[in-house]
Amino acid sequence: MLPGDHASAKGNQMKTVQAVALGLAFCAGLSLLAEAATEGGFKKEYFNYSEWAKGRFSEVVSVTNPQRFIYLAGVGAEDETATVGGKIRHTDDVYAQCKYAWDKVKRSLEKQNASLADIVKVTTYVTDMRSQPDVGKCRAEVLAGLPLPAHTLVGVSALAWPGMMFEVDVTAVKANDRAAK
Repeated sequence: MLPGDHASAKGNQMKTVQAVALGLAFCAGLSLLAEAATEGGFKKEYFNYSEWAKGRFSEVVSVTNPQRFIYLAGVGAEDETATVGGKIRHTDDVYAQCKYAWDKVKRSLEKQNASLADIVKVTTYVTDMRSQPDVGKCRAEVLAGLPLPAHTLVGVSALAWPGMMFEVDVTAVKANDRAAK
């Protein structure tokens, strides 16, 4: 063995030991994550720190150990029965668009074995901020009696299709992972 060969062999052994240690650490980390997901149980907590927000939305929703996240893409008043995109229902009534969109959200969640009570985050988009009272009334009716999710209202200049005045993105979490319908 030449003098340089000994250093090279020792370096390769050290790299092997480091790789094994890294692999074991990774496996231990996965084990801890799996354990954390099953220990302590699923928990959702809702918090408001500002008086004005109470009863309107939760400023913070904390979720511990969810097993499944459900993300709904922007849901608006697009007519589900239309054979082409862009047919909007209730083009002159933001309140009716809101009610129709939330009905679609409810039905989409049900197909995922979830409900409106599983929602933790909502982002609402409106093309006219003056419609906030109607949109707020609609959301309050839809979510009546449920824990209020974290919510953000955003004014935009336009939505996906002409005539859309309202769109909502929803994130829900579930404690179990039952198969979707």
